[in-house]
Amino acid sequence: MNSKQRAYLKKLANPLEPIFQVGKGGASPELTEGINEALEKRELIKVNVLKNCIYEVKDIAEMIGERTHAQVVQVIGRKFVLYRPSKDEPKIILPK
Repeated sequence: MNSKQRAYLKKLANPLEPIFQVGKGGASPELTEGINEALEKRELIKVNVLKNCIYEVKDIAEMIGERTHAQVVQVIGRKFVLYRPSKDEPKIILPK
């Protein structure tokens, strides 16, 4: 993913509200599965990391990104954005 595509995804993610929260349990298999399903439907999601999470935000973002085969678009404060194109019908078309 190049910088132009990343900037485009950041612009799309700006108004989004987080739909998942990562707590002290970290990236449980149930959470990972839920994020995986949400990525298939929405392609771009925002996740909030609670203060009681034992992992750093960047580490948890990379861990969930690897498990779901998604790109970490950005990490800001205690939130991060993930992107993965839908296998069935992609909605977001990235600039070249």
